[in-house]
Parts: sequence; structure tokens; C-alpha cells
Amino acid sequence: MVKIMRLKILKKLVDAITLLSQPTGTTIAALCERLAIDKRQAYRVIEEIQSEFKIMIDKDRPMLGSETRYYLDKEFSRRLSDIKVADLNLSLAEIISLYFIKGHAGIYRGTDIETNIERAFGKMDVFVPEGLNKKLEKIKTIFLTPDKLTKDYTGKEEIIDKLTDAVLQQKTCLIEYNSFSAGETKIYHIDPLKLFEWNGGLYLWIRVSEYGDMRTLAIERIDKISLTEKVFSYPDDFNPDELMDDAFGIIGDDPVFVKIRFSAEQAPYIQERQWCKKQDIKNLEDGSIILSMNTSGWFEVKKWILSFGADAEILEPADKRKEVKEAIKQMASLYK
Repeated sequence: MVKIMRLKILKKLVDAITLLSQPTGTTIAALCERLAIDKRQAYRVIEEIQSEFKIMIDKDRPMLGSETRYYLDKEFSRRLSDIKVADLNLSLAEIISLYFIKGHAGIYRGTDIETNIERAFGKMDVFVPEGLNKKLEKIKTIFLTPDKLTKDYTGKEEIIDKLTDAVLQQKTCLIEYNSFSAGETKIYHIDPLKLFEWNGGLYLWIRVSEYGDMRTLAIERIDKISLTEKVFSYPDDFNPDELMDDAFGIIGDDPVFVKIRFSAEQAPYIQERQWCKKQDIKNLEDGSIILSMNTSGWFEVKKWILSFGADAEILEPADKRKEVKEAIKQMASLYK
């Protein structure tokens, strides 16, 4: 899955790597000053550089009264200094892969992020090996960049920018959020934990500061945001990847086990995808199948089942089958 480009966070990480790559390395105090963060967050940045980018960082034991100095692994620094943009020598397969990623960036249309993406690809075009320009023009036509289903974030750049700062600095925020379910604008404090992309939209995992429960918010529904001076502790038991694996969509709630029979016509479509982490498919003699799933997010599972019409029948559990049956009755009444 293509992950959200957290440009502001990336810039801070690049600034940190720049300091670490100096011959004399850097100190925690220097990192704090350059990145405008506190000591605890500076240590977190160092950990993230090592874990996410697989870059080794060494440190010197301080002499009496002096600070510990951190610096990039010497071998890595040597290889880093040898890299020249014009010598990247990207293969045709690598260039195609980059344009494939660009083709999935339609979600950022109309924002500063799109401008940065276009600028980066413009620079890459300059360094394409001689004789590859015609092929490159053909490559640009391979991938369609559709507008369909992608959300419009024009005018939301400042909110996205503030959110990336808040996630990195672990700052509690005060937001005004347009809640569709409640039919009103709510004002409350949140601890922003993780930004992510889902089906053409940007979302945010949060912890509600007052109650401590986890939720997902749609970025486009945040009308106003301000960072407070309160720094929150990142929850040790929060695992966004695990939550996304267990949920059918982006709404995670109580676990649910369902059995659904799909017609022979729809069976090939169902079998070619992994719908959730814990699933099992049983083939029947008439070509139909039974999909069993342990997941969460019943609201989205229910909508998904109904979208197949007569080609899908929920068999278990009985209470969920009854709920789908009632929804079908209500739908049928609209056409009487």
C-alpha cells in the first residue's frame, strides 16, 4: 500500500541526517535547536532514522562535562558522500516504478504536495540517460491518474502541515471537526498518532485526550486546528498496522465473525483478493464459495455485502443476517 507522504516530517528527518553526517557529528542539544523539538523527541528521531531508514548511528562517550556526540556510521557516510544525482543511473524498471507511484498521487491534486511531486519529477527528467527521453514520454502515458473517488484537499495544506508537526512533536491539538454522524461541528482535544491514506482519502489515527479512546478522523472534515503546549505520551500498546490488518476497512470496532456465500459468478472476484488478515474460503460443488472472516468494522462489512445484491448471502451470525435482511426490506420498500 502507498503510504502518505509526510513532507514536513521528512524534512525534519533530512535536517537531522544532515547534522549527523557532519565530520564532528552532532549533539542532542543541536538537534533540538535545529528541529525545534525537545530532548525526548530528539532521541525518538534518532531511533526512527535507525529503525525506518536502516541507517546506523554511532556515538562517542562524553568526556567529563561534555555532551555525547552522535554521528552517522563512517562507512555509510562515505557512501553517502559519493552519491551524485546525475549518477543515479536509474534503470527503466525503476523509472516505471516511480511513475507508477506518481500515478497514485492524485489525492494530492491542487495542494503544495502535488507541486513538490511535479518539481521532483521535473528534476529527474533532466538526468534521464541520453536516448531514453522518447521512452520516458511513452512511460508517462502508461499510468492513468484518475480523479474519481479521490478527495479534494485544496485549502487544507495548513491543516495537513500542522498535523504533521503535531504527530512528530507529540503535541495535543484543539480541533473543530465536522462530524457527519452527529450532524454537528465538535470541538475537542486530540492526541494525533498517525496519518494514513485509504481509498483516495487522508485519515488520522487519534486518541481523544479526555476519554482516551482511539478513533479515525477524515482530514477534510477538520475545519480548524491549533497545537497546544501539552506534550502527550505515545501509547505503548498502539499498533496502527495491526489495527488496519484486523479491520475490514478503516473503522475498527468489536471483532465480528461472518460467513458469506457468494455466487459462482462472483466467486473468481472474491478469490483473487485478500479481504482481511483472517479469512478462509470453501469451494462448493455448484461453483459458489463460502467466505469466512474474523474481522472488525461491521458497518463497512454490511455495506460491502449489500453491494453484491443477490450474489451475496450472509449465513452467520444470525443477528447480523437479520440486520442485513431488514436493510434489504427497507431498500425494497423504496421501489414499491
